[in-house]
Amino acid sequence: MHRSILLCLAAALSFSLTRAAAQEVGARDAGSHTIVLRAETLIDGVSARPRRRVDIVIRGRRIVEVADTGSRPLPVGADVVDLGSLTVLPGLIDTHTHIFLQGEDPNAGGYDVQLLKFPVAYRTARAIVAARRALEQGFTAIRDMETEGAGYGDVGVKQAINEGIVPGPRMWVTTVSISSTGGYPLEGYAPEITVPKGSQLIDGPIEARKAARQQLDHGADWIKVYMTHRSWLDAKGDLVSQPTLTTEELRAIVDETHGWGKKVACHAYNGQGLQRALDGGCDSIEHGLEITDAQIAQMVKQGTWYVPTLQVYYTDWDPADTDSGKRDRKRVAVHGVSFTKALHAGVKMAFGTDVGGFSWSQPIAEEFVREVEFGMTPMQAIQSATSRAAELLGQRGEVGIVAAGAYADLIAVAGDPLADVAVLKHVQFVMKDGAVFKSAPAHAP
Repeated sequence: MHRSILLCLAAALSFSLTRAAAQEVGARDAGSHTIVLRAETLIDGVSARPRRRVDIVIRGRRIVEVADTGSRPLPVGADVVDLGSLTVLPGLIDTHTHIFLQGEDPNAGGYDVQLLKFPVAYRTARAIVAARRALEQGFTAIRDMETEGAGYGDVGVKQAINEGIVPGPRMWVTTVSISSTGGYPLEGYAPEITVPKGSQLIDGPIEARKAARQQLDHGADWIKVYMTHRSWLDAKGDLVSQPTLTTEELRAIVDETHGWGKKVACHAYNGQGLQRALDGGCDSIEHGLEITDAQIAQMVKQGTWYVPTLQVYYTDWDPADTDSGKRDRKRVAVHGVSFTKALHAGVKMAFGTDVGGFSWSQPIAEEFVREVEFGMTPMQAIQSATSRAAELLGQRGEVGIVAAGAYADLIAVAGDPLADVAVLKHVQFVMKDGAVFKSAPAHAP
């Protein structure tokens, strides 16, 4: 993959490379040559302030040095890629994606049609395109949060990316997900008809542990558990969410998963289900629409991560005069408050979008704008998708940082994301594993 991508893209580089040098970069194997990426401004993923005028020395798939420009001789035979005035950052990390979802249009069959009519091969083809779309937008790593009825297809897509068969980000996969009877679609069909489900449904700690074992045995990097399902407003207008697994069922999953050296992510909106998720020892709360002060304190004490996925709840609202429309608006009303309280309390946060729940054609980085709206500084928002996300994934020092020893996953944008975080929606340059995937247009500054 690296050789072919570099060969195709190198001629388009408009930086300080000569055409001959660009062709040489494309022809060499990424594992044997040295590139110096020259940046006017670098946000490295961990430092409180940007660095100015730096050279990032890359050998093969790794960064070997980050030094001030001109402070030492360039490596012999290195190819210099000067990104001009672009701002360089680590490759971004989205810790909550769904490559097997496409933001389905309800008028075209919505969620159900995928499981009822679409062959898994067709869904996998769409997932491969979604993975490439993530990389095009500068997300060089993702944690994909279940296949929604497509079995272990995410394991296969991850393998194809790792082997260079198709382009895409690094992937951490959760395979099938786990919920309880009555806790996941497909729903609403005649009871005498057996329909497929988008999750593996269990009842009782024994079944829960077995499901975790099955998914881990088939390649899950994380286990995803649904601790809430439907949500609605009660007579007082408060948000209520249906709890699914019991604390005992979750504890069996967590115990088994931790024994394999892996972690558990819990989808939890609010209320009793979210409390069970915390009491059962989950490693990350996904969404967390409404979190009480006591639950926030418990998250801080336990070191539980929070992946809030803000932006997705601002899309596709039902009409305001419907029950579901009122619920949609209540979700937004309580979500931002919970995010801000958790941020100020010091809850560990990682960037996640739930993309797939909305179309992959929309900018994934819109989530940064919401994070800043509800209290993060632009630097905190960037770090939530770089070094903090890497920490959640157990990849500190490997990804989400521009430093010696890290993978050469880098992006560049025009403008200053610390002044306007929205510029991250327009990534100009993408490198993954030391190979250029997307080069800046000729008019880039």
